[in-house]
Amino acid sequence: MENTTKYKTSLVLLLLALVVCFIVNISLGSVTIPFKDTFNAIFGGELTNDSWKYIIWNYRIPKAFTAIFVGSGLALSGLLMQTLFRNPLAGPFVLGISSGASLGAALLIMGTALFSGVFAIGIVNDLSLAIAASIGSFLVLLVVVVVSYRIKDTMALLIIGLMFGSITAAIVSVLSYFTDAEKLQQYIYWSFGSVGNLTWSQLLILLTIIVLGAILSILSIKPLNALLLGENYARSLGINMNMARYKIIIATGLLAGGITAFAGPIAFIGLAVPHLTRQIFNTTDHKVLMPAVLVYGAILMLICDTIAQLPSSANVLPINAITSIVGAPVVIWLLVRKKKMIF
Repeated sequence: MENTTKYKTSLVLLLLALVVCFIVNISLGSVTIPFKDTFNAIFGGELTNDSWKYIIWNYRIPKAFTAIFVGSGLALSGLLMQTLFRNPLAGPFVLGISSGASLGAALLIMGTALFSGVFAIGIVNDLSLAIAASIGSFLVLLVVVVVSYRIKDTMALLIIGLMFGSITAAIVSVLSYFTDAEKLQQYIYWSFGSVGNLTWSQLLILLTIIVLGAILSILSIKPLNALLLGENYARSLGINMNMARYKIIIATGLLAGGITAFAGPIAFIGLAVPHLTRQIFNTTDHKVLMPAVLVYGAILMLICDTIAQLPSSANVLPINAITSIVGAPVVIWLLVRKKKMIF
């Protein structure tokens, strides 16, 4: 009972921290907007400058919500993969789903150089990139699900996922070799990741994907807790491991694939946040970990985005670089302080 109260209190504090990070994020940027005017813009008050309302509602708030959805989804999918494979180095992209999304984007951007007759009519914009990346991630997910039906060994599935990633990376390398500098630069820019390009309608699609993935994850809490003690123990509890594996893989595919399609391949969050959460909450119970990683992932992503946009400057740093630069030292510090890894 005492632990339950402690967890609830910690979660409430995390939610308050999330609100603070959200407000700070939409207040800072290339144009400095006072906190008072930020509050007024959100709650319908009078602003000192009318153009600030447009900036906040049409750029900063969608970007902040994108960061929240991306951070939460990647953190949750990372937790699912680490538990399924019982491997602390597993992340949301170990099944090759992100690589499939990258291949879809690469074919759209760079395919004209190698397959000019097929791809010449392709129009490259944010929406077409999201569609191409979604198709790529979906096809890889489909192959992984089919393979998981034939192969019952979870570790073999992990290796096959890594092989899919290697194959798609090799194809992207071939495309990069034959493409021109302009298209190569465009693909590299996409691979940096970004949370600032989504419209409200695209944001709604991303939210729908995240919610579906979260529902499947919640339905998998019992199998995930049982998997911590091994698949044989989970079967002894009457859990259908094949069905549980399908749910976890599809949930991860929706989360990682959808996020990569709309925001690009953003690293580190999915790998690090589950470890941060276990160290701070000192538990492996997924009833506690799932809501916690959702909030922690959102907070960390908001902080990284705030740093990446370089307040009072027109320059924006690659979000991929910031997530690793900011997050890695935190994980190292926590592990050194705790002196052991909880898993």
